[in-house]
Amino acid sequence: MGQQHLEAALPVGVDPRRHARALARVHEAAIAGEELPSAPRSVISESWSRVQALGVDPDRGASSPVLDVAELEERRRESGLAPLLPILRGGLLSLADQAAHIMVIVDAAGHVLWRDGSVPVRRRADRLGFVEGVDWQEEAVGTNAIGTALVARRPVQVYSAEHYVRAQHDWTCAAAPLHDPRDGRLLGVVDLSGPASTVHATTLALVDAVGRLAESQLRTSHLTDLERLRGIAVPLLAKVSGRALVTDPHGWIAAATGLAPAGRLPLPASVGPGPLWLPAHGHCVVEPLPGGWLIRLADSEAAPPIRVSLDLRVPGEPMLTVYGATSEWTHRVSPRHAQLLHALATHRNGCSASQLSSVLFGDATRTLTVRAEVSRLRRIVGGIIVGRPYRFADNLEVVVHGPDGSAVAG
Repeated sequence: MGQQHLEAALPVGVDPRRHARALARVHEAAIAGEELPSAPRSVISESWSRVQALGVDPDRGASSPVLDVAELEERRRESGLAPLLPILRGGLLSLADQAAHIMVIVDAAGHVLWRDGSVPVRRRADRLGFVEGVDWQEEAVGTNAIGTALVARRPVQVYSAEHYVRAQHDWTCAAAPLHDPRDGRLLGVVDLSGPASTVHATTLALVDAVGRLAESQLRTSHLTDLERLRGIAVPLLAKVSGRALVTDPHGWIAAATGLAPAGRLPLPASVGPGPLWLPAHGHCVVEPLPGGWLIRLADSEAAPPIRVSLDLRVPGEPMLTVYGATSEWTHRVSPRHAQLLHALATHRNGCSASQLSSVLFGDATRTLTVRAEVSRLRRIVGGIIVGRPYRFADNLEVVVHGPDGSAVAG
């Protein structure tokens, strides 16, 4: 979660009740398909458009089954959020009790995993169906800070009739996404929710700050684990002939021999002991170590890839698959690298740095940034991207699966 502009739901100096009444008029006009008396915030109007397209009932939302106890416990274990609980609770629970709020932690799929805070507000949430195990995504309950933050991938505060479903108009909520700093993966969302009368502009900043503190703790733990793995890796690699490296489960390199230093080796979505094919290195052999992998690189030259697939169907989770003659490699790429790959797939004859700069940033002068991004991308994908001009390698089939499910080959 980087530094970013935080947009509070209640403008500074505006009376909350008067603003709630104005929002209610806008909401009713939007539901009726009439001309809006004023424009809602862009994050809200975009969410309303999404949930209307999904057919969410503005009175009741969609029926959503609640996870049973065993399913809830399994999701808690698999979420990666449990290590963050002490920091999140320490930073938010005392305020939640004092300010008549509840703290809610949700996984990346929108399921409420933990809920703590004010007892009266928890009872009120029970009546709303806002309980542990419920799905609180936009498609289930309409526009809300949790579900909308999961889609927007940024902190969001929602107040009163900004909620799409009328039953939530008596609520205000502020939520911030939580990411795993080791691989950038979205883990879920932390949220403070309470009665609409408790709305405060600073709530969003507090939730965002505590979320970033929790991410920082994950980062510190990761560095400690990597240093521990390095203590195993260095003496081990001294006995290994040929090129090899030791990584943690996320591909961060603890030590290497016969290779130029690099921070991270992009591993495929699933790794196990045995043969492995990587676009940048070709055939490898993976051996398990306590807390990571020993990866031995073959001395033979890597066979060129034959096909590339860029999958944009899941918002915020672009996946790249590179197919070799006998193996394939799948890796989640950053949104910026997904933009770059999509631009090159659209322009198979290639783009100059200034042309890519125009596509990515709307500014042809940011060529140094483009060259740096391409360099980082080529360290991940190897020779599938070539230069002068920047393009996909010749004789390489490229397929892009768009957000709408369409597939375009180049």
